Amino acid sequence: MALIQIDEPITINSDNANNLIIGIDLGTTNSLVGEVINDKVKLFYDDKKNDIHPSIVEYDDKGNVLGVANQINFKNKNSHFISSIKRLMGKSFSDIKDRNFIEKKYLPSQAQNCDNQENISLKIGEKNISIIEISAEILKYLKKIAEENLKQPVSKAVITVPAYFDEGAKNATKQSALLAGLEVVRLISEPTASALAYGLDNNSQGLYLVYDLGGGTFDVSILKITNGVFKVLGVAGDNELGGDDFDLILKNYGFKNPRIAKESLSFNQYYQEYNLKISQIEFFNLINEKITKTVKICENLIDDLDLDINQLNGIILVGGSSRIPLIKEKLIEKFGEIILTNIDPDRVVVVGACWQAHNLSKASKNLLLDVNPLSLGVEMMGGIVDKIIYRNSTIPISKTKEFTTYADNQTTMKLHIVQGENEFAKDCRSLAEFEIKNIPPMIAGIARVAVTFNLDADGLLTVSGEEKFTKSRAKIIVKPSFSLSDEQIKKMLIDSLKNSQSDIRSRLLAQEIVDANYDLQIIKKDLKNKDLKISKDLRKQINLKISELEKLISENNNIKALQKAKEELISKVEPMILEKVNRSLSNQVVGKKIENF
Repeated sequence: MALIQIDEPITINSDNANNLIIGIDLGTTNSLVGEVINDKVKLFYDDKKNDIHPSIVEYDDKGNVLGVANQINFKNKNSHFISSIKRLMGKSFSDIKDRNFIEKKYLPSQAQNCDNQENISLKIGEKNISIIEISAEILKYLKKIAEENLKQPVSKAVITVPAYFDEGAKNATKQSALLAGLEVVRLISEPTASALAYGLDNNSQGLYLVYDLGGGTFDVSILKITNGVFKVLGVAGDNELGGDDFDLILKNYGFKNPRIAKESLSFNQYYQEYNLKISQIEFFNLINEKITKTVKICENLIDDLDLDINQLNGIILVGGSSRIPLIKEKLIEKFGEIILTNIDPDRVVVVGACWQAHNLSKASKNLLLDVNPLSLGVEMMGGIVDKIIYRNSTIPISKTKEFTTYADNQTTMKLHIVQGENEFAKDCRSLAEFEIKNIPPMIAGIARVAVTFNLDADGLLTVSGEEKFTKSRAKIIVKPSFSLSDEQIKKMLIDSLKNSQSDIRSRLLAQEIVDANYDLQIIKKDLKNKDLKISKDLRKQINLKISELEKLISENNNIKALQKAKEELISKVEPMILEKVNRSLSNQVVGKKIENF
């Protein structure tokens, strides 16, 4: 017999499990997850009542996961704690090698160039673990929290990414979600999510600048909100500028806990750690150059879009680092007193993700039009780039351009696809190469090959080509060479299935514990209800069964015993449940005339 919770029921905002889509802010420093329930955003808490979950994974010396987010134990000296992994998403090995990335960002493990490919792995204990797998552990944890809160399986999500994430980073994020058992229904840029949250919560109209300074990236977007239509006019940013850089500055200054120092100096005039002391003014001087750079990026975007500063209706601050007072000072100095302070910069991104998930799972009157952050094109003779889709083009978008052969009797055309704003391919990000074959031998310049770039709503690219005479075709879904291959993803999923029986047992046990705790909460509440008449003998029997169940919950190892104890407890409380139901029904009909009975 199932327990009945009469007061304050929670209605899941889905017609069925297939329509359930959660919103996830997958952050560099912290991550959050939630859903729109009863037309309100509900963020999901862990068992410690935290709705902000640190993006940290703890591994042991064998490379096994010990904990994620608030589960980790920093006192465990033999553990490896991996944080700020988002900064490596979509990066190739040469990216971090050339810029000394690992040492610069103080990641606690040695990067490995496994089997001489561009994929990045970290040497953690006895294993080489890819960046995508580490990120997947955070997403698995968020998925688990959502399922525990909703009490039902979750398989779909809207996930936020920095506006300036390139194709590699977006693909890596989707691969991480796949490994975590999540279908990404939509990738949405963090500034866009923030504007969506602000616009829906405040019924706003007009032109807004979103200043998003997170742990690992800086993004700025300008959006126009008109009658429920959210149109991104343009984005800009720096994928290697964020709160982690301020932490690094404070670490070089001598502080052992730079993140705590940074947070304290955002609100206090001084911070002291043992004998080392720094004033807020000194801290501002240390980070002034980087903050000034972010404001300059905002100015440049406004100029690029041919807008005037006076046209802005407000500036939305996003990200924990945006709380630093110097940022507000610089922005007010440049744009005036239009800073919006009625939203939480730590939670606004996930709120927008939840609303977008809600919009996609339900018929919605709101329309979101995002843009492509970086230009996409092909390499031409001489190494120059012919851009097909320009940056800040509204997505989804499809563009076709014709190319021809450069040599007589040429039967194959190789296309090198690149991303970036530079004029030469060597200075842009190389995405992929593919060939159009079986071109009829002709004089150079006669053949016609139509190349189509198709950019979907997530900003992910598909390129196809067709030779006009023979109709020879080729198509490629662009996945940068430093992403995991389909075979690697498949192997990881198969490996995870090898342990599926153990995982299923653990999950069932965890679910039984969640259900048992929920039942205990209701029963204990009813035992305190003086209106319910419970005999001393029954109360004693119920309390005895409660103790037995709580003991099994704390042992956390015997699902059959747990199920039996729960059934025995429910059997004992049946009279109390029936009395509660009868009393509730009696209260509903008292004083009412019953007709047609």
